[in-house]
Amino acid sequence: MEATNNGSNTTRNFTNQFVQPPWRIALWSVAYSSVLAVAVFGNLIVIWIILAHKRMRTVTNYFLLNLAFSDASMAAFNTLINFIYAAHGEWYFGEAYCKCHNFFPVTAVFASIYSMTAIAYDRYMAIIHPLKPRLSATATKVVIVSIWALAVALAFPLCFYSTLRRMPRRTICYVAWPRPANDSFMYHIIVMVLVYLLPLVVMGITYTIVGVTLWGGEIPGDSSDNYHGQLRAKRKVVKMMIIVVVTFALCWLPYHVYFIVTGLIKYLNRWKSIQQVYLSVLWLAMSSTMYNPIIYCCLNSSLWVIGILAPLSGCCRHTVLAETVPCSIFGV
Repeated sequence: MEATNNGSNTTRNFTNQFVQPPWRIALWSVAYSSVLAVAVFGNLIVIWIILAHKRMRTVTNYFLLNLAFSDASMAAFNTLINFIYAAHGEWYFGEAYCKCHNFFPVTAVFASIYSMTAIAYDRYMAIIHPLKPRLSATATKVVIVSIWALAVALAFPLCFYSTLRRMPRRTICYVAWPRPANDSFMYHIIVMVLVYLLPLVVMGITYTIVGVTLWGGEIPGDSSDNYHGQLRAKRKVVKMMIIVVVTFALCWLPYHVYFIVTGLIKYLNRWKSIQQVYLSVLWLAMSSTMYNPIIYCCLNSSLWVIGILAPLSGCCRHTVLAETVPCSIFGV
């Protein structure tokens, strides 16, 4: 995502006026490094379990795989880079990576939240319309490719306009918009609507309908003897995905609010403490990449063990979400 003007890709003030003491840099380094380590390790485990075990390759798990890949990628390629640049106000990584640095976070966040939206739709169809055809594996892959194509299109202006500016004492990477003030602010508004507000509204409506159905009445088409077991499984999965979505929304809300406020009130960008505010909201946004594996583990710890040991113990199938599916670490 776009960074702020204290050593960032939208820099307009080209003098580094935000110098921090070493102890503060050290604390921030530990905080950002922890996000990097937990996010990459946790999401790689998710990716490995789904790819290594054929029984895990359900429609929902394909979207969870895409979500894990986008989170791991953003954590690996942007978390520390964003921190170093925001903390030092100096770009050390070359012109090519300057374009990637500005371009990839938007694509990754777009892929993450629309993977969550696709999961919400899949759960809606499975629970509200269980007799209608579900997405096939091929259709799921087409949806994932389409998500990334739209993400690339949305983020392309950041790649196209990103540039380096070399000065006597420092080099900066920023987005040289044709009309810097208006274009930067309007682009962020568009990104906030498409990559935050719109999918959250869709998921909010979808999970509200699903929640009312699961917790407020009988599930359409469900009259089998193991009805209550299926109902518990469905509630568990929906609760897990609601927690994932709410966590994402809370992590990114301060980031978007920060850009709206600083875009409207320009003098805040010259405030001495604005760098600490930005590092805080940036850390919270980047930390969104590490929570999903923790949520999966806390809500489905036994299924993680099943997911790892299933290939060693033979066939393993169970009935959840009004369908018989291969064993899944996510219960979906």
